[in-house]
Amino acid sequence: MSRLRSRADTRSGTRVRTRARARTRPPLALALPALLAVAFLLLPLVGILVRTQWGELGDHLTSPGVVEALKLSLLVSLWALALSLLLGVPLAWLLARVEFKGKALVRSLVLLPMVLPPTVGGVALLLGFGRRGLLGPWLEGTFGITLPFHTSGAVVAATFVAMPFLVISLEGALGGLRQRYEETAASLGASPVRVFFTVTLPMVAPGLIAGAALTWARALGEFGATITFAGNLPGTTQTLPLQVYLLLQDKPEAATSVSLLLLAIAMGVLIALRGRWTGTPVAREAAPAPVPEEPPTEGAHTAGSARPTIGVGGVAPPHDGGRWPLHATVTGFNELTLDAEPGTTIAVVGENGAGKTTLLRALLGLTPRAHAELRLGDTDVTALPPHERQVAWVPQDGALFPHLTAVANTAYGLRARGVPCAQARREALAWLDRLGVLHLADRRPAQLSGGQAQRVALARALAARPRLLLLDEPLAALDQTTRARVRHTLRTHLTGFGGVCLIVTHDPVEAVSLADRVLVLADGRALQDAPPAEVTRHPRSPWVARMLGRNAWPGTASADGLTLAAGGRLVVAEALPEGAKALAIIAPEAVSVYTDRPGGSPRNVWPGTVREITAVGSRLRVLVASDTAPDLVAEITPDAAAELGLVDGASVWTSVKATEVTLVRL
Repeated sequence: MSRLRSRADTRSGTRVRTRARARTRPPLALALPALLAVAFLLLPLVGILVRTQWGELGDHLTSPGVVEALKLSLLVSLWALALSLLLGVPLAWLLARVEFKGKALVRSLVLLPMVLPPTVGGVALLLGFGRRGLLGPWLEGTFGITLPFHTSGAVVAATFVAMPFLVISLEGALGGLRQRYEETAASLGASPVRVFFTVTLPMVAPGLIAGAALTWARALGEFGATITFAGNLPGTTQTLPLQVYLLLQDKPEAATSVSLLLLAIAMGVLIALRGRWTGTPVAREAAPAPVPEEPPTEGAHTAGSARPTIGVGGVAPPHDGGRWPLHATVTGFNELTLDAEPGTTIAVVGENGAGKTTLLRALLGLTPRAHAELRLGDTDVTALPPHERQVAWVPQDGALFPHLTAVANTAYGLRARGVPCAQARREALAWLDRLGVLHLADRRPAQLSGGQAQRVALARALAARPRLLLLDEPLAALDQTTRARVRHTLRTHLTGFGGVCLIVTHDPVEAVSLADRVLVLADGRALQDAPPAEVTRHPRSPWVARMLGRNAWPGTASADGLTLAAGGRLVVAEALPEGAKALAIIAPEAVSVYTDRPGGSPRNVWPGTVREITAVGSRLRVLVASDTAPDLVAEITPDAAAELGLVDGASVWTSVKATEVTLVRL
């Protein structure tokens, strides 16, 4: 109850502080200029509304000249939008995704029409595409195309000034899209073009729509470049803004009415976008709550589809049935050689920066930091692009495509490899059923819990028929209960996998329970590659030893024991050649804790201070810091801790028998 009240008080306090901030009065020195700026922008618009003759508005807007100019404006703006999409979308992708020399110059060229005076833009178009321009004579002589003083010239002028809006908006959306979605799609066998149209564009659709709307609105209102480059010919190049210009000379009231129409269109576009083009977050409808992480009941099935006759003991999902041993030589940041037989699962461990993810990305062909000469079975895939390697990747968060359902996600790799739609769906449903999430087939990722999403991501990777499976901390984001369930599912399905699986993990339980081998990396090199039992008994890395819950002290062998790298000495029972480098492994349960210096003649005894006490299952782990030895972790029972009166900051003595120390030669 106290915790609940505390949380409620915290939330209440947060709301009070938020309201207090919202009611803070701005200083007059800032508020007054801001209000003047709003008035400056608003007054001309109010002038149009006040001066419009509302009674004659219909007559003004339906006059033959205005109707003709409006039709021409719509024609020109729509063609300009189409041309901007054709040219601007690839340009935005290039600027967002590809690093090349001169990129800053290209981006400046994109922005130039936005800051260039429109009439200067029209003159530049004349000198480039006019009859006496750089390209104009060739266009006219070869294709018979004359752009100036023609409707096509108005389209070119409108495209020139409007396309930057599309490029900037879409480049921003692409820059905010994490590339792991595209990389995951490539690992499932999708070509770059397929990835672009099936993953990239759907995921940046809001930015694309916003850019397209702004482009169309800007093209509809273009004046300066059009009149300079295409002229002002009624029915040919006289668009609505040019019509306003003419009406101002003879019928200013009609010009005001037409201006009101253009103002209404522009405001309508901006209101419809609701700030999307500026990057302002847009509130989204809440997705349905995720399905609870519970096993489906017997007979549960996807809505609108019949449950396939598979399941436990039934027909297994289709697969190649092949066997693909792995041989890889990795160079660059990582320097190591990997050989593994089919069906082998290798856990890759190491501290941050050891090169674990770089190793996976090198095998995928996705990083310049390291290069992998990779052979899967009898096929050398070194020179192949990622989508042709048949190497499936499951990143830490699964990277499920948010615009696709679970079954569509699972079938993605099959469709990318040319499997017919109906067959791909059947195989996808089979894999979802095998991993216990068939009842979620029509759910989108936002409607799945963490464990459900990870199982769908695993089903998607296995359904793609890979020859090498790469899992980057696939269970890290799950709670303990869900992690145990998904770990069991993963272990079950890796048993029948015909290729090799590499799992990056920081969890010793995963490394021991899932892997046949543990590969320990340090600075991109293989420090140890051995079965889990060997790594557990004789870890060659202090980090791995600590990951496994052991105390690990590196040092140098001397005549009377081990001189520790962090200072101090350790007496050991095992003799090593003097000067040999070694790692002393001490189990926490082998450490004794006392309130007073122990009697007798123990040689490994250190005074210290309790720095931290944590619960691990039914026991307590006590971290003791000492000035004469490295930090030491002891494991004791709660009763022993109570008897000793252990609290943070308490002074204690620790001791370790020489026979309880295991030395690992480095």
